[in-house]
Amino acid sequence: MTAETLISLLIVDDHPVVRDGLRGMFESAPGFRVLGEAANGVEAVARATALDPDVILMDLRMPGGSGVDAIRELTRLGVRARILVLTTYDTDSDTLPAIEAGATGYLLKDAPRDELFTAVRAAAEGRTVLSPAVASRLVHAVRTPRQPGNEPLSGREREVLALVAKGTSNREIARELFISEATVKTHLTHLYTKLGVNDRAAAVAVGYDRGILG
Repeated sequence: MTAETLISLLIVDDHPVVRDGLRGMFESAPGFRVLGEAANGVEAVARATALDPDVILMDLRMPGGSGVDAIRELTRLGVRARILVLTTYDTDSDTLPAIEAGATGYLLKDAPRDELFTAVRAAAEGRTVLSPAVASRLVHAVRTPRQPGNEPLSGREREVLALVAKGTSNREIARELFISEATVKTHLTHLYTKLGVNDRAAAVAVGYDRGILG
């Protein structure tokens, strides 16, 4: 793919003003075409499979379906699009799950305009693009052995744990968070591992003990 190749985009962000800004920026630059927008992860999966963009600009924390869940589902479906996370957050609980789920790159929203254009072109070619802050965190994570039971929970895992603490069933959690029951079970498996527990009751107890709940 060359710099002159037209790269098609899907913009995913829950804030209309952000979507409008990104659409205007890319449509005013040569070599890009915005195919559509989505306001949450669930909508992103539907629009990505329907529109088949080259690159998806994906926010992470969105009501009605997180970016990480969407990336995981798009990876599972084997969509052609490369996914470039564009978010405000660079914490371990955001960056690592997004990369593990299948994101091609991770940029922060304060990235300069030209850096964003370059990143989208690189992502379209399948190259990994990381902001310096995120790259530093990933290197630290690789070099630091993980201690069982001490890994931070992702935002979605915290939401699932909070609902478990209220006595909510997997089916009800799925309905509340607009995800499948299978995805709920996956989140539970991951948070059990991170908390070093084997069941819901122990997860809630550890959650309160560590200040994750309450």
